[in-house]
Amino acid sequence: MNAAMEDKTVIITALNKAWVAPNSMFDLFLESFHIGIGTEKYLKHVIGVCLDNKAYEQCLHLHPHCYLINATDYDQLSGPNNYMTPGYLKLVWRRMEFLMEVLALGYNFLFTDADILWFRDPFPQFLPDVDFQIACDHYKGNSSSKSNWVNSGFTYVKANNKTIKFYEFWCGSRWRFRGRRKHDQEVFNLIKRDPFVDQIGIKMRFLDTLHETPALSPFPTGNIIPTHTGCSQNLIYSLQSGEAHFCLES
Repeated sequence: MNAAMEDKTVIITALNKAWVAPNSMFDLFLESFHIGIGTEKYLKHVIGVCLDNKAYEQCLHLHPHCYLINATDYDQLSGPNNYMTPGYLKLVWRRMEFLMEVLALGYNFLFTDADILWFRDPFPQFLPDVDFQIACDHYKGNSSSKSNWVNSGFTYVKANNKTIKFYEFWCGSRWRFRGRRKHDQEVFNLIKRDPFVDQIGIKMRFLDTLHETPALSPFPTGNIIPTHTGCSQNLIYSLQSGEAHFCLES
């Protein structure tokens, strides 16, 4: 991959037609690399993984590194795809399959949703001896506890046999559970204590969030988040949801 760093790490975000329309979230995402502190150097390592032809065409107008996933169901992947609709689930699991393929090719990746804006370099905060590091919706105060409830919109993964096996297990578990249709985070939370996960020896780290801190709750009227000094210098925002996805501890 031409976009890879020296250590074979790429930054990946998933896009469809709805996400790359003019003046869309993807424009803001790219701009955040220019205005963030120590982040512009990473822009050349960002790959826009496109789930339909329209997204690919528009992505190429905005960014040099775009990749079109080979899919026969572009029509179901290209719309807004509201949460838990069939199109949403197809998009999520096609993205997961692609990330598994990236690991199999020997590339580390940092997957970031396109509604996360990069205001500061996150890489110094990752631990080098951890295979899999993921943000949380509900952080329980212990970065190694599987009681944490994950948010797969910000995930840093090292390519090795352990992570490849884990992603194969994760993707393969999509149909294991009865009941309503499940997205990747739900399946992760169902399999994270499976004996197989311990057997492969993958080392996981669950990244701290802001949700437990009342002072960091969103303003009720919009997308600006008040911060205290402990987080304000190391923050990644999500404008679409109006809340912070992830706080990098100082």
